[in-house]
Amino acid sequence: MAKTPRPAFRCTECGWETGKWVGRCGECQAWGSVAEAAAPAVRAAASPVTRPAVPIGQVSVEDSSFRSSGVPELDRVLGGGLVPGAAILLAGEPGVGKSTLLLEVAAQTARYQHRTLYVTGEESASQVRLRADRTGGVHDELYLAAETDLGAVLTHIEEVRPTLLVVDSIQTIGASGIDGVPGGVTQVKEVAAALIRVAKTRNITVVLIGHVTKDGSIAGPRVLEHVVDVVLHFEGDRNSRFRMVRAMKNRFGPIDEVGCFDLSSEGIVAVTDPTGLFVENHHGRVAGTCVAVTMEGRRPLLAEVQALVTPSSAERPRRTTSGLDGSRVAMVLAVLQQHCGIRLHAHDVFASTVGGARLNEPASDLAVAVALASATFGMAAPVGVVTMGEIGLAGELRRVRDLPQRIAEAARLGFQLAVVPQEPGRSRSRSPESWTVDGMRVLDVPDVMAALRLLKVVRLKGDAQHPPPPTDGGYLRPVD
Repeated sequence: MAKTPRPAFRCTECGWETGKWVGRCGECQAWGSVAEAAAPAVRAAASPVTRPAVPIGQVSVEDSSFRSSGVPELDRVLGGGLVPGAAILLAGEPGVGKSTLLLEVAAQTARYQHRTLYVTGEESASQVRLRADRTGGVHDELYLAAETDLGAVLTHIEEVRPTLLVVDSIQTIGASGIDGVPGGVTQVKEVAAALIRVAKTRNITVVLIGHVTKDGSIAGPRVLEHVVDVVLHFEGDRNSRFRMVRAMKNRFGPIDEVGCFDLSSEGIVAVTDPTGLFVENHHGRVAGTCVAVTMEGRRPLLAEVQALVTPSSAERPRRTTSGLDGSRVAMVLAVLQQHCGIRLHAHDVFASTVGGARLNEPASDLAVAVALASATFGMAAPVGVVTMGEIGLAGELRRVRDLPQRIAEAARLGFQLAVVPQEPGRSRSRSPESWTVDGMRVLDVPDVMAALRLLKVVRLKGDAQHPPPPTDGGYLRPVD
């Protein structure tokens, strides 16, 4: 005899399943969220089709052409703009500016005589109207509704017949007759499936705002990210006005693009050239600073790294970083001590970036090393220098991706010298090779010590050009 399947129990918060009831979910650790799942549905029978199947060559692509959202930086991330019938999920931390961005997109779409419906479940209609007045987003083709019921939202879609639908947010909309509270696994699945079904059948672009958990991942079931066409993450520091949109999934374009925005009290503005936000304009040479070239998607950005090194009286000196990976900074410090003779075990080290930039890729290692060495010896690097390169544990410099694009961006911004890693296969004993790109001189060096010597930010043994350090820091001067 066939065994009767055991009743399954599912967590209403995260969807975790178990064969028996438990008081606490084994996945999200929520109490009282495990309930008996519904019985499996019977096998579906054949039913009439909505549209007959046709050869793929006869399928029209005009209905799925890109349409500009009115925000160029968002179009860059989406791969060209909004696609009719597409479902887009925008997630981000509370207060980062998701509603402000999408209200601007809705207003720009309405400005081009495309009817737009903005459904808010977190705020009242008057609150959204106040934001629209502040940002200049009041238009006749922009319709606003404050609803938390899925049936009411579908009725608004039938009456308004919009080209763009914005739902703020998916976790606040609930479906009647479905178990669970709004924001739960079952509710989010049903609401998302209904809205996506309307988007596909009516050729409406649907943009859903989603919440994130404490670790920054999208809240709700993982299936939500699978059923939508585009997943965007809105990132930004609360202490900075700079915001970035990243594409984590995109069925219509690349996923390695980022969009830059400036969030202010007047609204959100696209930043087409964000490099100036991360580079300080010093009047002269300043010790402890160096400019790195990092890649945000396919866009090169210049960011300044600053370092401060002071003698410490504590048994365990401090190592503080801001905007940099602390483990990589610790690795660079170890390389400087082992291969460059710069001992900082008795000093407090502080390293940060300018303007709230986050440098996580290894290409910024050389800039961190130059800033630390410059701060240690009080010797500033020449003005107009950029560095890029990954530092290995043996002290060598490794090539980084998209090096020509980085060099071209630094040359466009008026820098005079770029220090880059040496090409693989060249002898380390050869002098640095030099070439020119758009008036900027480029030098390749084999290792970190050669870069520090080239920029003259270290004090070599027997060097009489510079006086000794002003304080007894206990540095071991690098040997020539």
